[in-house]
Amino acid sequence: MFQWSKKVVKSVTFNPEVADESLLAVVENYLEQLPEKTFSDICKEALWQSLCVPEAVKPSPKTVATDSVETKVETKINELQRQLADLEERFLTKESHRLESIEGHILQLTQQIANLATMVSEQPVIQSSTPSAPVSEVANTYAEEPPEEVDPVISRLSQFLDDF
Repeated sequence: MFQWSKKVVKSVTFNPEVADESLLAVVENYLEQLPEKTFSDICKEALWQSLCVPEAVKPSPKTVATDSVETKVETKINELQRQLADLEERFLTKESHRLESIEGHILQLTQQIANLATMVSEQPVIQSSTPSAPVSEVANTYAEEPPEEVDPVISRLSQFLDDF
């Protein structure tokens, strides 16, 4: 007996006769209506039928329900991929807008800081003819040393103030 390899390719020739051309047209129309089928599938089905092979010996072809479920699943996957792409696009647009807004605020703050720096550098410095001590030094001087002339009434009242 003749042994074939696991995958055998056989060709079918359609002649330019009216019968072959009409058969080819019917096959093309059938394949357009059932895109999940291939020319090979159609040929195998025709051979099974023409050779009158019993149903018990035939391999079980994919059922229409299985093909329909697969088609629905593929459609759903494609729809989900489209929705995901739309969501990503909206998210990126929103984040891009937020980033532009933040950059605008940073630019505005930078300009305000520059204006403040300019105002501080342009402010006139008041110089007096006599050098003066800083305010904290003056305050410390009075806190440490009492004035040299002390009024007796004030010194008696200061006791009460300290206790108060």
